[in-house]
Amino acid sequence: MNKSHLLLSSLCVAIASLAVATAAQAQSSGADYIGLNAGQTDFRLSNGTGIYPSESRSTAYSLYGGHYFHDSNLGLELGYTDFGRVNRAGGSTKADGINLSLIGRLPLNDSFNLLGKIGGLYARTDVSTGAGSGVTAGSETGLDWTYGVGAEYAFTRQWSGVLQYDENTMKFPGGGIDRITNLALGARYRY
Repeated sequence: MNKSHLLLSSLCVAIASLAVATAAQAQSSGADYIGLNAGQTDFRLSNGTGIYPSESRSTAYSLYGGHYFHDSNLGLELGYTDFGRVNRAGGSTKADGINLSLIGRLPLNDSFNLLGKIGGLYARTDVSTGAGSGVTAGSETGLDWTYGVGAEYAFTRQWSGVLQYDENTMKFPGGGIDRITNLALGARYRY
């Protein structure tokens, strides 16, 4: 395990421990939420050397839940993202993952917040290819980074809309680590 993966694993364990300790003491103050986002994913991957047509964009869906620490603009978020599937190198490439992130919000007024997050992503990638494409086929899993920025507008005390941009690094067959980005629009419900 290299140093960055060891650091990331240690960070995720520390954040999870902090979340358990905080959840045990937390009082319900409308700081918990669930959300659903849908958006455009950009697979920034090489297309090999063949004559096969390739795509780089797909539709992604995210389901997530979060908790802001008591009287704070910092918290934790746990989520799942299906990054979709693109045709590439005579086959297809798909990816999905589970993330645990430290989140922050910067309230600009009663209705509008700027958002940020950084954390770990446990991702799974699956690649199939055509003969002579020059792209390695197979499946890969691994732990890497995710980070993002966004904006939130509260329509009511419980409902808000979000616009979010995330970057995710993940492992692909053949030993490569590549980046997948996601621009999404979604809804959150506070309880």
